[in-house]
Amino acid sequence: MEETTLEDAHDELARLEAEEARLSAERSRLHDQIDFGFGTGTSRDRERELSDERQRVHERIDALRKLLRRQQTV
Repeated sequence: MEETTLEDAHDELARLEAEEARLSAERSRLHDQIDFGFGTGTSRDRERELSDERQRVHERIDALRKLLRRQQTV
């Protein structure tokens, strides 16, 4: 049972890391648009939303990494 839990944690970590990369790429694209003067208020709002979402995903990644490190030392 514990192996499945660890496997699930690794799978979730991989999924979250891919999600973080996707969010970062989208945020970067919007940021470039804004820097080059093509951004709108909506672009800026979406960039902030992406930043907030990426931060939440990153916090979940950190928590999973801590969990996996604790499990490896047991």
